Amino acid sequence: MNNNMEQLRKEYQEIPIPDELDSIVNQSIHKFSKEGRRGRGSKYRWLAVSSAAAFMFLIAINVSPPVAKALSSIPGVDRVIQVLTFKEYVVDESNYNANIKVPSITDMENEQLQSGLNEKYMKENKALYEKFQVEISELKKQGGGHLGLDVGYEVKTDNDEILSIQRYVVETAGSSSEELQFDTIDKKNQILITLPMLFKDDRYVRLISDNVKEQMQVQMKADPNKIYWAPGASDVPVTSEFQSIAKDQGFYINNDGKLVIAFNEYDVAPGYMGSVEFVIPTDVLKDVLINNKYIK
Repeated sequence: MNNNMEQLRKEYQEIPIPDELDSIVNQSIHKFSKEGRRGRGSKYRWLAVSSAAAFMFLIAINVSPPVAKALSSIPGVDRVIQVLTFKEYVVDESNYNANIKVPSITDMENEQLQSGLNEKYMKENKALYEKFQVEISELKKQGGGHLGLDVGYEVKTDNDEILSIQRYVVETAGSSSEELQFDTIDKKNQILITLPMLFKDDRYVRLISDNVKEQMQVQMKADPNKIYWAPGASDVPVTSEFQSIAKDQGFYINNDGKLVIAFNEYDVAPGYMGSVEFVIPTDVLKDVLINNKYIK
């Protein structure tokens, strides 16, 4: 055990620290040293230095994947750095704004899956950035306009068994629209979980769809401000009614082990409702689940 810890310590010490991090460290130390000399007590100097250290720790993780990988080997911190921002594209002009964060998964034993997901995230977000630049150029040729793009991610679930990552794309051009994508990973077996693999057969499509319709009706009765394009709802054209989820519908598994079905903005409701989610009761699914390994 001591040899392993010594090896980890040695590997950590040999990690190259980016120049920008070194500059931040020096600036922070100088700043807090000056504040301490202005008469603050030792208690407050200690808090200031501790805050700076915590800040620099987070900076180290986000600007240097090697730092994150080394830290992930230390017991107790692996969940902190499971997903980090690998790259960020920013456009900040008077009428054109974009912020695109590229997530990166670290410390997976299944390096092929990790590499595949990270390459997908990088490729898709780079394409969004390039598309945004083309759209800006076209708008400027036409006399200008307003355009916004917000791309990022959120870790929906991170426990001993499951890692669920939601990625979102919000485009703004007069009105806005949001699209979601999800990746759910079995952390113990290091595999990507798809919706069909949770069930014995395709019956899950109808069972989930029927339950979503029921939840829509219940929510609309309880709150008049909620509107879904549910069958039978007033002022909803028949052609717009929600009928069924897709076999590969967006989903994640929450910390309670429940299946959560997600819809993009405008898919099943007016735009002001945004993207919506429905937690599916496990009793609804019990006859078609392959097992209760993931859904409990």
